Amino acid sequence: MKIFVDTANREEIEQAASWGILDGVTTNPTLLAKEMERTRKGYRQILEEICQIVNGPVNGEVVSTDSKGMVREGLELAEIHENMVVKVPMIPEGLKAVKRLRQEGIRTNVTLAFSPSQALLAAKAGATYVSPFVGRIDDKSGDGMEVVSQIVQIFQNYNLPTEVLAASLRHPVHVVEAALLGADIATMPFSVLQKLFEHPLTDIGLKQFLADWEKTKQKIVG
Repeated sequence: MKIFVDTANREEIEQAASWGILDGVTTNPTLLAKEMERTRKGYRQILEEICQIVNGPVNGEVVSTDSKGMVREGLELAEIHENMVVKVPMIPEGLKAVKRLRQEGIRTNVTLAFSPSQALLAAKAGATYVSPFVGRIDDKSGDGMEVVSQIVQIFQNYNLPTEVLAASLRHPVHVVEAALLGADIATMPFSVLQKLFEHPLTDIGLKQFLADWEKTKQKIVG
């Protein structure tokens, strides 16, 4: 499973990339607006900088709600860098835009998907990725992981090339469950990515190993 980080913060992305486990980045208008306010940079500059850090897909989202506007914005986003993926909302106008952008050779991610039927429509329209929002489904007393499971099964049934990008992941268990269900990608906030490293037995074991080695008064190098 590929791991994406859901942020527009350069420092977070640089740190995640330095670990050697980062495959891509997702952003949205909220994340970009927050970073634009913090850095006083334009959205285009922020996305350009992210593309220089990450050798993989970088998702930027349109803000128009009509297909013509989405296509115009999508073409502009795609010009930023060859790694750019255009996120469009899961609405009829969005799927119209997906079809048009696909004809231009531009990759798309249909976002704000909350049901298997929506995901199926996105795949039929030619989306490169579809993003079921696990945490938000759970917030409404649904089962986000069951939705991911159903989407994965449908795509496998018909050999659909659209990749399942599990989004709105709130904690490490979500990430593990997405991997077990066969999601192609998991995207998560930087804080969740950090938590994937954590286990109390790792801390205890490392402390013991270092304490035992210190008793030898030896150095491994020099």
